[in-house]
Amino acid sequence: MSTTETGATDTGAAGVLPPRDVPLGGPRAMTVRRTLPQRERTLIGAWCFIDHYGPDDVATTGGMDVAPHPHIGLQTVSWLFSGEIEHRDSHGVHAFVRPGELNLMTAGQGIAHSETSTAATTVLHGVQLWVALPEQHRHTARDFHHHVPDAAPLPGGGEARVFLGTLAGDTSPVPTFTPLLGAELTLPAGATTTLDVDPTFEHGLLVDQGDVLFAGTPLHPADLGHLPPGRATLTLTNLSPTPARLVLLGGPPFGEQIVMWWNFIGRTGEEIVQARNDWQNAVRFGEVEGYPGDRLPAPELPQVALKARGNRD
Repeated sequence: MSTTETGATDTGAAGVLPPRDVPLGGPRAMTVRRTLPQRERTLIGAWCFIDHYGPDDVATTGGMDVAPHPHIGLQTVSWLFSGEIEHRDSHGVHAFVRPGELNLMTAGQGIAHSETSTAATTVLHGVQLWVALPEQHRHTARDFHHHVPDAAPLPGGGEARVFLGTLAGDTSPVPTFTPLLGAELTLPAGATTTLDVDPTFEHGLLVDQGDVLFAGTPLHPADLGHLPPGRATLTLTNLSPTPARLVLLGGPPFGEQIVMWWNFIGRTGEEIVQARNDWQNAVRFGEVEGYPGDRLPAPELPQVALKARGNRD
């Protein structure tokens, strides 16, 4: 599947980043649709990773069962449309991810966590997002935030649930290390809405369901639309005969290159090698209590040198 961003962004149209299917491993494992990172685009603001999954019949796939694994240099953002996920981490947090509720975990200098769909879950559907931490904060302490945003009405119909940043008159109380926007949008059939946004932000729009126009560019389910900075408003139109559900992300261009391998974000290949060694030697990341199984071993490092990457524009 192509990983090329298409669209004449210099003339005002949105670029389109199509998804690629990525199996998470195991004989009955889920397959996710990944739209970030790609060869042509590493980041949208500080957003550096977008996995979109479901609706997934857990009776067929076994659902989600991700054993304890490490992270550095990032924040994980978990957001569900249906189902429930149990979260445990080495910061001592035992929490649940439910539809319409934000769970944000800060890895900083190192954290480990596990994620499993609960026994009551029959359908699992949502997104897993990562945020790259800026240089001055990437070694910060572990942390965790939970937030349940209210529905904010959108002009022209529909509603937004703002889990990070500000949109449609609502502001999330969850702190971030760079300016960010994250919101679930729902638009009725045929509705058009125009949103006031920060013109210093670039924006990404992930389509969960429906066919929409994003700044005049058609997007289909699982597509990620991208717009560079410079717009004070965004216009979205639902072209479908049924409601559309979207995830809007944004932030100012990150301005740093990152090295991204496995579950780690660093600035040099040597830093990634050290993080892998620390995980294999059971130091630095702490213990995840209560998970009924072994932790994930790190994969082998590639034979080529790990290099820092940023956006090409």
